[in-house]
Amino acid sequence: MANQVDPRTTWGQVGAEGRAGVAYDAGLRAYMLKIYNYMASGVLLTGMVSLLVANNPALFGLFFAPTGSPTILGWAAILCPLVMVLAMSFGMNRMSASTLRGLFFAYAGLMGVSMATIFTRYTDASIAQTFFITAGAFAALSLWGYTTKRDLSAFGKFLFIGLIGLLLAMVANIFIQSGPLQLAVNIIGVFIFAGLTAYDTQRLKSLYFELQGQEFMGKVVVLGALSLYLNFINLFQFLLSFLGNRE
Repeated sequence: MANQVDPRTTWGQVGAEGRAGVAYDAGLRAYMLKIYNYMASGVLLTGMVSLLVANNPALFGLFFAPTGSPTILGWAAILCPLVMVLAMSFGMNRMSASTLRGLFFAYAGLMGVSMATIFTRYTDASIAQTFFITAGAFAALSLWGYTTKRDLSAFGKFLFIGLIGLLLAMVANIFIQSGPLQLAVNIIGVFIFAGLTAYDTQRLKSLYFELQGQEFMGKVVVLGALSLYLNFINLFQFLLSFLGNRE
């Protein structure tokens, strides 16, 4: 009969579990780091393209009229990202991880084109200030989502419903042009994308435990980076509507 208090047996069991735990944690950290690296690279690419277009009058004129309204190419740059997101979301099983990565960076570049007009509407200082505030808030929210023991799945369903309502309100306000409605949209948008940042971080962490070691993980990394990228960009734009000083 095995000795239950044999120090050699106990040490062997604990040591094996400890080594497995360390490897597991290292794998999770590497997985999350890849997601954050892709997401940060996408944000950086968007910023660089946006600055390039905004500071080059000839290039800016290809996409936007002097009044800031989009040209035909501008509308293509605005609408193509939506098509690309749908293609990535519904076609991920047929696409390779490298194809998804290419689409992700193409999406980030086109977002940079469509966001170039913020440099004509807001001061550079207020854009920079809002960016750093967004980065700090995003980091804190994502850290909370990663470390909290609370299950955020029910919270995520509520946020998804709120997101649909937000999109409908934004479309309606295109025709209504209501200042109070726009203010409400901006406020609700900040809270929704703040919540989605925490929720998506926890969801991506959970996916690692479910899919660890599977080939599909490479695709999850790219799509996870896209989710966090969208949260960051939308949070930045809604905050800019409050904090940005207009030209």
